[in-house]
Amino acid sequence: MKELFDFNFDSFVTPKVVKIVYILITIGLGILYLGIVIGAFASRQVAFGFFAMIIIGPLVVLIYLALARMGLESLIATIRTAQNTGELVRLAGGNAAGSNQPAPGTYPGGTGPSFGGPAGPTAPPANPYGNGPQA
Repeated sequence: MKELFDFNFDSFVTPKVVKIVYILITIGLGILYLGIVIGAFASRQVAFGFFAMIIIGPLVVLIYLALARMGLESLIATIRTAQNTGELVRLAGGNAAGSNQPAPGTYPGGTGPSFGGPAGPTAPPANPYGNGPQA
């Protein structure tokens, strides 16, 4: 739980709490199903109550449970992609996100343009289209 108070965002908290969130969503949908069935029977129409209990309630719960599962899986897949990409960068000898990045305004490797630094070359870049200025 200390990850919840990590204001540098050095580690991901989502993979650790996603199980708890999914359990809470499942419990909430169970309560919603009971509410649908009780509301349907409270309308004093027995046929509508059974229809809600057998068809409407389970359909609503299954759709919302599937959507919640897909959303949580999407979050986990994105986080795992970020973790694996950082690991690949580290193995390739580069800097993973969040570790010793170049200072803002500098170009990695020390070459190339310097944004916000001293003035760059005085000549404009070459025209890539090859048609010089028209007189």
